[in-house]
This record gives sequence, C-alpha cells and structure tokens, in this order.
Amino acid sequence: MTNKKILSLLGLATRSRNLVSGEFMTERSVKDGSAKLVIVADDASDNTKKEFGDMCSYYKVPIAYLGTKEELGKSMGKEMRASLSITDQGFADSVNKLLQEVVQ
Repeated sequence: MTNKKILSLLGLATRSRNLVSGEFMTERSVKDGSAKLVIVADDASDNTKKEFGDMCSYYKVPIAYLGTKEELGKSMGKEMRASLSITDQGFADSVNKLLQEVVQ
C-alpha cells in the first residue's frame, strides 16, 4: 500500500515539474545540488546502483531503492526509468516519511 502512495507522489511531483528522470538528468541534478532525493529502481543494474550510491554518498543526497523500472516509469506517465530525482524538499520529505514506514 505504501509503495502505491509513494508512486502516486512521484506522479504528482512529475506533473508539478519537481522531478527529473533518466540517468543523465538525475546525475546532473545531483551534481548541481538541486536533487533532494534520488530513487533507483530495485531491478536496475548493479553498476547503476553502485554509480548512484557512490555519487549520492559523495554529494550527500539521500538515496532510496524502490520498485521496478516499469513501475517508476508508469508512475510518471513515461517509459521505463531506472533512476529519478526529486528536486522539491516538500515532496522529498513526504516520500522519505513513507519510506520510513516501509522500513518499520
């Protein structure tokens, strides 16, 4: 249930232009400081997970692994997406709160 809420929030963030997707745009948002939270699909390649994990660690950006590439893309009304970045602190906080519920 919580994953559905998170995916729904990602759709809202997309429509309000507070989310960027795709490896290039996600990487750019992390490096330019606009990324507040990075989400990588669980079924992304190990190389992609390591690359974004290392990058987010270096730039001190929270990262989460959630859903499949298809689920992430569908939530945004697009094709499959392996990575995305939320650029609004409010949306990032809301998603983080829901992610904490999943962990508990």
